[in-house]
Amino acid sequence: MPENYQAMTDFFAAISVTWAATSQLEIISVTFGLAYIVLAAKENSWCWPAAFIGTGTAIFLFWDASLLMESGLNIYYLAMAIFGLWQWQKGGPKGSNLVISTWGMQQHFVTLSLIAVLTISSGWLLSTNTNAALPYLDSFTTWSAVITTWMVTRKILDNWLYWIVINFFSIILYLERGLYLYALLFVIYIFIAVFGYINWRNSYSANLVNDQQ
Repeated sequence: MPENYQAMTDFFAAISVTWAATSQLEIISVTFGLAYIVLAAKENSWCWPAAFIGTGTAIFLFWDASLLMESGLNIYYLAMAIFGLWQWQKGGPKGSNLVISTWGMQQHFVTLSLIAVLTISSGWLLSTNTNAALPYLDSFTTWSAVITTWMVTRKILDNWLYWIVINFFSIILYLERGLYLYALLFVIYIFIAVFGYINWRNSYSANLVNDQQ
């Protein structure tokens, strides 16, 4: 019993220390990042304003952590937040709401090949010309997220499967750089991505049934 009590005390003490070391900027960024992914999984267009705020704060957060690619990625996210809102509301036929669609194997092959080439290229450039931390892992999560975010703006069902993989490697990246709250956020993201895939797949199947009637 004393050993269990001590282990529990140490656990909460570690959480307290981590929380004390967490900046307000990270808390804001994580809060709106979580709001974005939950709303996106529910196909709610308010996900994009939440994304705009979350990514705006993340630009400075990642720059301070020497994650240069991640910082640059969030500048791209700002633009995608505006584009995504417009696409979801007006990107369908004749300016209608956009509906969920899916990709074939050829499109996935091209996408994965592009991610591989971009990761190797930018990883090498960062490792030889900058002091970026974990340049290849940083490059992989960045370029994967760039393409997958565009998939979200176009409501491509398969984006959620991509996010599960990206989030896993992002956890490793953030733990290495001491961004513990962000690492925890991406653990949650994995579960939400699974929910998002199931929810979007159900919506996609319902649309197919409606189209056939």
